[in-house]
Amino acid sequence: MALKKQTKKTKSVKKSKTVTKKTVAPKRAEFRVDSEIWPLERDVLIRPDRMKYVRKLIKPEGCVFCNASKGGIAFETLCVYKTKYSMVVLNKFPYNSGHVLVLPVRHCGDVLQLHDEEYADIQNTVRLVMKALMEIYEPGGINVGLNHGAVAGAGIPDHLHYHVIPRWAGDLNFFPLIAETKVLVESLEQTYDKLLGYFRKI
Repeated sequence: MALKKQTKKTKSVKKSKTVTKKTVAPKRAEFRVDSEIWPLERDVLIRPDRMKYVRKLIKPEGCVFCNASKGGIAFETLCVYKTKYSMVVLNKFPYNSGHVLVLPVRHCGDVLQLHDEEYADIQNTVRLVMKALMEIYEPGGINVGLNHGAVAGAGIPDHLHYHVIPRWAGDLNFFPLIAETKVLVESLEQTYDKLLGYFRKI
């Protein structure tokens, strides 16, 4: 009888060991931050003029792109390059440094209404702008986009414009979402001078 009781105890110990092995929590992954790169140095650019744009208080007269076309290449118009059918204008409120717009010289809000010569010239200008941005800013990538129509998100639906935006890894954070404000590392004047210098060479 004593031998039978001892055998039962051994079995119960084995069962408890098995249960213990199943409930062991997996090791958590460790994340370490290099003391040499943290905290990161941050530059701050204050843009109180953007508040008017965010609250839609700026109401320009006429088409801003047509006005820029008439004004020619100048910082006042933000036009930095122009061909017979297309032009390159800096975005007044850029999402990233180097954010430019490529648009037809002619006032047109429908890509299907562009003449073949206009469409081909605009596409060539988009490619030229991408090349310029790659050489000047050396970004990790580039966004190229066309919001066709007001419902699709076009802020100025009556005049077509392609957005061309340099992108870098980690260039987005919570700030644009929470405060509706983008922090940039250079002013519009600096961006304009860089692009104007590039286009003058060609």
